[in-house]
Amino acid sequence: MKRFFKILSLSGFVGVLFLTCETTDLDLRVNPNTLSPEQADVNALLNNIQLEFIDMIDGTGSGFARVGAELARIDYMFGRNYTNNYGPSTFDGNWRRAYAEMMTDIRIMLPLAEEGGLTTHIGIAKTLEAFTLVTLVDFFGDVPYSEALQGSGNFNPNVDAGADVYAAAVGLLNEAIAAFNETPASGPQNDFYYGGNRTKWIKAANTIKLKIYLQSRLVDNSAIANFNSIISSGNYIASSDDDFQFNGWGTNEVQPDTRHPRYSSSYTTTGGIDYMSNWLMNYMRVNNDPRIRYYYYRQVSATPGAEIAPNEESLQCSLQDAPVHYVDTPFEDIFCFLPNGYWGRIHGNNEGIPPDGFLRTLTGVYPAGGAFDDNRFEGLGQGAGAGGIGITPLILASTVDFYRAEVAMLSSDFTTARNFVLSGLQKSVAKVSSFGALDTTADLSFAPSTTVITNHANAIAAKFNAADPTGKWNVLAEEFFTNLYGNGIDGYNFYRRTGYPTTVAPNIEPNPGAFIRSLFYPANFVNNNSNVQQKASVTQQVFWDNNPPSPGFPIAN
Repeated sequence: MKRFFKILSLSGFVGVLFLTCETTDLDLRVNPNTLSPEQADVNALLNNIQLEFIDMIDGTGSGFARVGAELARIDYMFGRNYTNNYGPSTFDGNWRRAYAEMMTDIRIMLPLAEEGGLTTHIGIAKTLEAFTLVTLVDFFGDVPYSEALQGSGNFNPNVDAGADVYAAAVGLLNEAIAAFNETPASGPQNDFYYGGNRTKWIKAANTIKLKIYLQSRLVDNSAIANFNSIISSGNYIASSDDDFQFNGWGTNEVQPDTRHPRYSSSYTTTGGIDYMSNWLMNYMRVNNDPRIRYYYYRQVSATPGAEIAPNEESLQCSLQDAPVHYVDTPFEDIFCFLPNGYWGRIHGNNEGIPPDGFLRTLTGVYPAGGAFDDNRFEGLGQGAGAGGIGITPLILASTVDFYRAEVAMLSSDFTTARNFVLSGLQKSVAKVSSFGALDTTADLSFAPSTTVITNHANAIAAKFNAADPTGKWNVLAEEFFTNLYGNGIDGYNFYRRTGYPTTVAPNIEPNPGAFIRSLFYPANFVNNNSNVQQKASVTQQVFWDNNPPSPGFPIAN
């Protein structure tokens, strides 16, 4: 469902991470296509651009952040057959938001901003467009750009090679940095990411380039040198104070609903809608991860088939045997249930929906503004926890540490790789822990102690040190995926780029078909463009993915 927002007031802070989200009396998003250029308001257009961008990334169940997480097992994926799971119509909304809305608004805004000397507006728009282009290539492969958005000049744009679109994104980021380095005539009325701080935007633009170079490393011999050049400059996101994230989610339930989308899919009058990933919950549980109480809220203390008797009505699989291909693997015991009330689903489970809305595990206080798990074991509904005032992480300082760990692994510099894994872990735990106070009803005496946090980090270090190179890649990947809870785009890319972790749960279906290396083009794009043909299958690889074909790679499918 498309979410609509009023322009949000950025009048205050909760701690250092959260912008308040009081709605004003302004109208809903303007439609600039109904206005002449001289009537368009630059600030209203920039507001649209920012919100259309986050709608595409995280505004719906088919947002790229959610789909990437599902494919990487960070989130639960419904459906046993990869080819059928995400049909062409799934991404019509994202495609529309990217092209017909966001990039169209940018093209209306830019000349107005240039005329008015609004260079910060220009930099923000170009940064978000670059991130969008990279994401479209990562999920679809070749996409329109050079011929796109020409209106009556070309209703059937050809696609551009993914490598060319990546290069265009780098160009946009360079232009954005140049714009941010200028003194604007005035700043934006609303900046839901950095509050108009141009220095932080420059770091974000450079960090998106880090992401681009890392993703291109298999096919671009200069990519790692370019990556290291930015690192040497020091002008990238290295501190959590500079995290690239959307801060605009609020607590309004209707007219408009400003709550974090994950919150509104968990805290309803009928209980939870989303299921959590059994693989990730179990990984965190068995490793005593200090973030688990922030990521997940348990509504019950026990799960059928674990501490209590199986229950056909609420958890059908609790009366079933594990799939044959799960037997004698680590997944045999988690294909259906976990102990201690962690009630989710395994990758690919396509069972119907039982009356478990107030039983299943809900998303927690991080990043969605839900509830902190303080062992209260109560069913929760609308308004519970932090009420939905969360964030959407885009690229965090902790994420950059995992980028750098990957680069170190490429040269077998295992000590440096381990240190970056631990640095990313430390930053992630500190950030996530700060969200507990948002749930004013929580008993934070259940928050993990410094000793628990230290012991967990030491255990991860010991696990990394004891492993062979393959095992070290798995530790890095497992911790990276845990860090990425809330936005799985980088996880999906990492999984295709490296093939790790090999320890994620395979599809519950023994023959799920080949893994998705890129998604089908949106139906509306193919059906209305005579120059484009639909892909033959989802095994078509994006330009930067030169790994072996699927099936067979990645191996844990």
